[in-house]
Amino acid sequence: MNWAVFTTAEPGLATTVEERFRAFTHHTLATLRKDGSPRTSGLEVRFLQGELWLAMMPDSLKARDLLRDPRFALQANPGPGTDTAGGDVRISGRAYEVEDPAGKAAYVEEVEPPEPFHLFRTELTEVVRTYVEDEKYLVVQIWRPGEPVRTLKRT
Repeated sequence: MNWAVFTTAEPGLATTVEERFRAFTHHTLATLRKDGSPRTSGLEVRFLQGELWLAMMPDSLKARDLLRDPRFALQANPGPGTDTAGGDVRISGRAYEVEDPAGKAAYVEEVEPPEPFHLFRTELTEVVRTYVEDEKYLVVQIWRPGEPVRTLKRT
C-alpha cells in the first residue's frame, strides 16, 4: 500500500497529511536499533510520483536500522510553539531500499540530493491525524490499509 493507493482511498485525509509534512522541511523518523529499542532521527521526506520517499546519508544509523528492520514511524514537524494548525500527523509503515538504478535516477532528477545516498520507498501500515475541534474535542482519525478512516472524538 503506497502513497498513491492511500490518496485514492482517502483523498481528504491524504491532502491534510501531505500539507502538514510540506509545511516544514525537517521531521522525525523513528526506527528500530539492533537491540529493538527505538531511535529517533531528523529527516526530510518527499511526496513524488505517487510515493512517500525517505532519503538519507550513506551508512547513516537510520539507514542501517531500516536495512535491518524496515519498520518505521514518521511524525510531521509540529512547528513553533503549541499551535499545530492542521493537527498532529504520523505515518507508520515499512521502508524498502530502492536498488533499481532507473528508479533512483528518476528521484535524483526531481530532487537533486547530495550523492551518494540511500533511497527508500514506503509501504504504509497506518496514518493518524490528531487535532482539536471547536476548542472542545480531541479528534483522532486512524487509517489502516483495507479499512475506512476510523474517527474517535473525546472531550
